Amino acid sequence: MIFTLALRNLFHDRMRLIVTIVGILFSIVLVAIQLGLYSGASRMIVSMIERADADLWIAAYKTSSFEESGVLTGRERYAALSTPGVVSAVPMVASFSRWKKKNGGKQLCVIIGTDPAEGGLAPWNIVAGDLATIRLPDAVAVDRTYFKTLDVNGLGDTGEINGTRVRVKALTHGIRSFTTNPYIFTTLDRARSLLNIPPDGASYYLINVADGADIAKVQADLQRRLPDVEILTQAEFSARSLARWLFGTGAGIALIGGTLLGSLVGTVIVAQTLYSSTKDHLNEFATLRALGSSSGYIHKVILTQAALSAILGYALGMAIALPVIVMSQNSALPIIMTPILAAGLFALTVFMCAISAIAAIMKVTRIDPAMVFAR
Repeated sequence: MIFTLALRNLFHDRMRLIVTIVGILFSIVLVAIQLGLYSGASRMIVSMIERADADLWIAAYKTSSFEESGVLTGRERYAALSTPGVVSAVPMVASFSRWKKKNGGKQLCVIIGTDPAEGGLAPWNIVAGDLATIRLPDAVAVDRTYFKTLDVNGLGDTGEINGTRVRVKALTHGIRSFTTNPYIFTTLDRARSLLNIPPDGASYYLINVADGADIAKVQADLQRRLPDVEILTQAEFSARSLARWLFGTGAGIALIGGTLLGSLVGTVIVAQTLYSSTKDHLNEFATLRALGSSSGYIHKVILTQAALSAILGYALGMAIALPVIVMSQNSALPIIMTPILAAGLFALTVFMCAISAIAAIMKVTRIDPAMVFAR
């Protein structure tokens, strides 16, 4: 009976129901896109750090993000290799530079130099060419997402970095940067040459520790041996990069603010609708009280109305949001929607509608059953 009564109350006024569903739908679409953008941005910011084969990172002092490191001299590698528990210290170069297009324009990019044979970091999702072709003279790998940005059309096209011609010999798919500046993969020595870094220089050293070794102890030992640099775990470096790009620039605050705004709009609209519906049916609720129904029974009816509104609004909202998410996958800033995120969004919707029911429940709680006899 609770479900039947809630369903009939909900569909009694079709126009009011439409307003409720539209409000929830708008909220779901806004929150889904904002959370999806936040998730997509977070994933792009830490993708290089999480893809690198490293237990620890040696970085210049106060390195704020993957793209913004200073240059290490090379002595750090030898100090690391002499530290108990360290198995390897792989050099890697990562720095901003400028790509000169064929038409003469320039585009800021991030040069990443590493030797995949040593471990460390290598491009993934390669759809044309392979790691071996990157070792060819003047070879680089770029992502297909940035063809227009770099003014290239595919394999064999050329560009220029710091006065040196480079040729696209490998293509990846889906390796994108939060800064929207393309990642350019090449060999370690070529990256050093393009960026004018000394032969022994590097932006990072990727440290792998022996199986069973205490990473925290190795980190502390390295920090004592190298007090002028920073020794970071993957989690620490990821958190620092997220703080730099999401909160240091205000982008994360804007995305979270949009999520809160969407939730607030949906909550207010549903609350107003449930309150109006309850107020219009006070006599019916009073009749139920006079017939012996408990307050808890009536509260369940209102909460069931809220849950039904949440389910309908969520289903329609996701039906609109999912095509938008799919269309964004090849954009510079894709929207990510995982099953866990979708489940969390549904839970948020139900919670939002349950909170909205409080005003209606408070109104019903004050009903005097005797009012039904005064009609």
